[in-house]
Amino acid sequence: MKQLADYCPILLVFVLLTSQEGQKLMVEFGEYPSVLLRMLNNCIKEPHAFLAVFTMHATGEARLDFIQNMEYKFVELLSCRFVTSTEDEVREQITYRYNILKSRLALMQARLADVNALVKIKNPSLLLQLQRSPARTPAGARKM
Repeated sequence: MKQLADYCPILLVFVLLTSQEGQKLMVEFGEYPSVLLRMLNNCIKEPHAFLAVFTMHATGEARLDFIQNMEYKFVELLSCRFVTSTEDEVREQITYRYNILKSRLALMQARLADVNALVKIKNPSLLLQLQRSPARTPAGARKM
């Protein structure tokens, strides 16, 4: 459940891969992201040949179908069912992701402090110059 939620925190996903012979094959969970990415890329690169249809129902269920246009017929390649997660699952995922980001921030701040200490020892004037200059944000970054 935790692995599945890492990929899709709001929705639980159940995937069936439909072959051209009409057999339903389960996609291994480890392969799911690459299969989904490949299907999405096909829809972007060749929109005339590949379609992605997302249908959402009032019950909270949804379905994403990847369809290939074979000129004379449409073949369903992949169908993903989505079910709405409970509020507790969503809250748990938000807390989990927040804690991960918080620990990454603490790690980066510790690294920065280590670098500052090293620069202070090796080149104190450079540290003073870095501390005086305003912090630049990368292009495209949003200020909060």
